[in-house]
Amino acid sequence: MEIYELIIEMKLLERRLTLYEEKYGVLSEDFYAALMSGRLARYDAYDETRADFSRWKGIYEIWLRRKKTYNNQIQQRDLGEALRIQPAY
Repeated sequence: MEIYELIIEMKLLERRLTLYEEKYGVLSEDFYAALMSGRLARYDAYDETRADFSRWKGIYEIWLRRKKTYNNQIQQRDLGEALRIQPAY
């Protein structure tokens, strides 16, 4: 996947993450840390939060993988070569 494609996909994922962040009032990074440490287990009893948390976790994990791939690619390439320059018309 090209760097610019990673950027587009990460931005789309961030838009979806923002919906959960606004709904629940915490950033995805903090939600994920709490979920993975078991601090949100009490919410498993509620269907809506269980479903939301499952989707939120999945979206965030995809975003983390894309971010890792982006970081690896950007470190291996010259930034000048990675830039997508659009011709001015």
